[in-house]
Order: sequence, then C-alpha cells, then structure tokens
Amino acid sequence: MFKVGKINIEKALLLAPMEDVTSIPYRKLCKELGADVVYTEFVNSDGLIRKNKKTHKKLEVTEEERPVGIQIYGGNLEPMIEAAKISEQENPDLIDINAGCWVKKVAKRGAGAGLLKDPPFLQKMCEEIVKAVNLPVTVKTRIGWDADSIMIEEIAKRLEDVGVQALTIHCRTRCDGHSGDPDWTWIPKVKNVVDIPVIVNGGVFTAEDVKRAFDETGADGVMIARGAINHPWIFKEAKELLQNGVTPSEITPYERIHTALRHLRYELEYKEVRRAVIPFRKYYTGYLKGLRNSSKIRQKLMEYVEYEPIEELLLNYLEELNRNEFAESA
Repeated sequence: MFKVGKINIEKALLLAPMEDVTSIPYRKLCKELGADVVYTEFVNSDGLIRKNKKTHKKLEVTEEERPVGIQIYGGNLEPMIEAAKISEQENPDLIDINAGCWVKKVAKRGAGAGLLKDPPFLQKMCEEIVKAVNLPVTVKTRIGWDADSIMIEEIAKRLEDVGVQALTIHCRTRCDGHSGDPDWTWIPKVKNVVDIPVIVNGGVFTAEDVKRAFDETGADGVMIARGAINHPWIFKEAKELLQNGVTPSEITPYERIHTALRHLRYELEYKEVRRAVIPFRKYYTGYLKGLRNSSKIRQKLMEYVEYEPIEELLLNYLEELNRNEFAESA
C-alpha cells in the first residue's frame, strides 16, 4: 500500500520525475491516462535559493494533477533545506529527495546518486528536511554507487529512522546507468527491514512489466519513467491488466493521433508557441509508432512551428489511415 500523508493507494502507479518531460502538460496527460501519483521535473536546490525564475517555475503544480510531488536535488545541506521550504509553499502533496540521478555532472558533485557515497550525510540531510517542512518527505534512490558498495538495506533503515515516509528504488547502481537489467530482488530485501512503502523503478516498459514487478517484488508501487515517454497509455493498460486481468489491446490510430494533439494543446496552455511546438517533436516517434508511412509524416511535422498545420496534417493522416483500412477490409 502506498500510504504517504493523506495518500492511500493500493498498487500505485507513479510517473517518475524526468528532466524536460514531466512538466505540467505531460503530468496532466498521464494523470488522465491513469497515473496515480505524478512528480515534477528535477528541481535544482541551488537554482531555487538563487531565485532563478526558470528553476522556480518547475515548482508549479495544479489541482487537477493531485497527488503530485515536487522532487528536489542538491549535494549541500543548507540549500536543500531551504529548497524544501520553498517547495512547500507551492503546496504539493509531498516533497521527494533525489538520491538516484546517475548523470555525471550531478552525481560527481555529491548530488543525486552521489549521496549514496555518504549514507550518514544522506540520513542527516533527510532528517533536517523532515524537521523543516510539514509535508511528507520521500526519497528516490538507487541500490548503490557501484556493485561493490550496495548498502540499500542499511540506507533504507537509516531513512525510515529519521522520518522519510516512502522510498523509491531504481534497481541499478549509479555506475550501471541504464545498462543491464535492473535487479528487482532488492525490493523484497528492503521491505523486510522497513515498514514504509517501497516502490520499484527501472525496467518497466509495458503493462506486463508492471504486473510482473508487483508479482515478483511485492512492491507497494511501480514507478514508470522511460516506459511512459513514448507510450503514456501504459498507465491505463496496466490498470486494466491489474484490475481486470485484461490484456491490453493495441492503441488505435485514432487514440494515437488525438492523444498527441491533446498533449500538444496542453503544452500550448503553458508555453509560448515555438517553445511548445519545437520541443514537442521528440514525442512524435512514440505517438505515431507502428502507423503506416509514419516516417514521412514525422519528417513533415519537423517543418512546422505552429499548432494549426500540425493538427491539419495529423487529422488528414488519420483519414488516410482509415481509408486504407476500409479498403483493405472490403
């Protein structure tokens, strides 16, 4: 059971915090498609205390996406405490501490997974943040810095002892990055030493992966990251499989194209047109996956910097797909 503060969800599905992905529009979309809990992008504690406008904007949350967590990262104690206080003012449902980011420029500076090299300091940081805010504090981490320094059971116990209310574990080491298969066997080991909710992360790309993660680990939740970027329907599919035992059916061309347009419209609600349309190009591969002649459509989409021609092209493409399907079935 994912029980954190006022949140109480059995077999929770969580959208992972991801840089340049989990802004409000994408969180809103995934919430509509079945995500139980969503998280902001990584928020730099140093940027917050320097009052960087771009960094502070990442803190914004909306009522329609609740429950929502703000994730902060940093390697220094006082800035992280202050960042947690600033984050609390935005009224999220929880504050999450990033102790898992493996990217060199973050980890080598003692932030993210770099905190795993000093468990007492990570414990102290979490303890002081728990004291400084009234919201629930959770942590997302990895099983260790490398294969020779896996101390996740000890770390989990340390964090529970100072009031951390849930722990998400990406079941690879920092040195693994995204390579190799995650070792989910660590989840039941951690659950044996703590009473707080434990969420499994890593290697989840399909609804079947979600079910297998729950079945094999006994986790209280499954956090989905890269598996949601190109296929946000994974939350809906996973719920159908978990609740009804229904194997997900293939996403129809209509769903693919209309979900893409809805997502883009959400982006336009929060961003200037070019700043919404151009970065959105990274999503077309996922949205149009498996559709006939989609590569030509994607190439054409790269030319547009306004919404209207994109909508026209995609809706005409959908009509073409429907005509071809009708012709083949006739």
